[in-house]
Amino acid sequence: MSSLAYKRMSLDEFLSWDDGTQTRYELIDGVPVAMAPSYGAHQIVAGNIAVEIGSVLRQRPPCHVRSEAGILKPNSFRNFFQADLAVTCTPHRHGQYHTPDPLVIVEVLSRSTEDHDRRVKLPVYRAIPSVQEILLVQSEFLFVEVHRRLDDSRWQCDLLVEPGDTLRLDSVGVEVPVSALYANVELGPEPSDVEQAP
Repeated sequence: MSSLAYKRMSLDEFLSWDDGTQTRYELIDGVPVAMAPSYGAHQIVAGNIAVEIGSVLRQRPPCHVRSEAGILKPNSFRNFFQADLAVTCTPHRHGQYHTPDPLVIVEVLSRSTEDHDRRVKLPVYRAIPSVQEILLVQSEFLFVEVHRRLDDSRWQCDLLVEPGDTLRLDSVGVEVPVSALYANVELGPEPSDVEQAP
């Protein structure tokens, strides 16, 4: 993910800005930052999650799942993130560019995005009062982190690492087999402890 040397923008300026390419950007402290393209497994896993959650929420309007979901940083006019997926039970309004009152936010991790998703986005997502659960889902091997809000200041992190595990989203009443998230994806081995060490 690389930052480009543009002047600091407000959120309104960013949302109306066009650099003339197909590049997708996030706004971080007023600076447009190019998003790394997603490929292969990342796309499939994100699609699987959207289908599994969306099929349940279809019976529970107005709850719905959004892809490339616009997420606003609380109390900021110079930050706008795009999550892979988000769930809200607030009805969509015409012309809406962000996800109102997100309950669940999902980021599918890949080598090019994981550091940014963990270091920059995760703390912001935790600061959004409506967010109850955050999923960090590895795209190249089976590994799901479920961050659950316990109260205003505490979170619990559950790890799902077996195909037989069940992903439970209490905020929207969804249960999904972890194996379904990885349907049609050829997974690689989990990195060794040596490879994960800094």
